Amino acid sequence: MKPYRITSEFNEITLPAGLRQRHATKAGVWAVIRILEGTATLVYVDTGEVRHLTPCEPGLIKPEQTHYLKLSGLVRLKLEFYDSDPVHSL
Repeated sequence: MKPYRITSEFNEITLPAGLRQRHATKAGVWAVIRILEGTATLVYVDTGEVRHLTPCEPGLIKPEQTHYLKLSGLVRLKLEFYDSDPVHSL
């Protein structure tokens, strides 16, 4: 499965502030956070679940799932957007 959109590469300086704050994906949109270097923490607001993301452990965000991203140290990442569940692309 291929994403319909992939962002440019972000780092700890260029990651938009909106992604570090509580927000949600739109209806019908799944997102995958791909860490290229370093680590990040994905927090799912509704459940309180915390996922530690690495180059080997991407983060999956379901449609309308409220979340935010915390970075610590040097990190490089991209976001991929899908119109169906990309669980098999992880």
